[in-house]
Amino acid sequence: MSNPKRTYRSDALRLIHAVAEDLHAVDAIDKATMRRFDVACLTPVEPLQPEAIKRIREASKMSQAIFALALNVTTSLVSQWERGEKKPSGPSLKLLALADHKGIDAIL
Repeated sequence: MSNPKRTYRSDALRLIHAVAEDLHAVDAIDKATMRRFDVACLTPVEPLQPEAIKRIREASKMSQAIFALALNVTTSLVSQWERGEKKPSGPSLKLLALADHKGIDAIL
């Protein structure tokens, strides 16, 4: 059944996602199809505060330079995120969210 901690784009998409989860549970749809439902139905990731970005990096036990390599960005950009001068968006924000929720190994 639907995960109560998730937020959805709409009530209709919440219901569609719940049906997809049930179908996946009985092997009626495969994992790749379920991932497409996740992307389509779930709300995009929330912006991260500079302290959260630093916490994610430190939890990964990485320097800014190595963390930047893992995210495919520059060391300078990671530093700017951590100081609040710039904010991550798009793929970088998604990778940071994955590293936060599943650990850095999820993106390496």
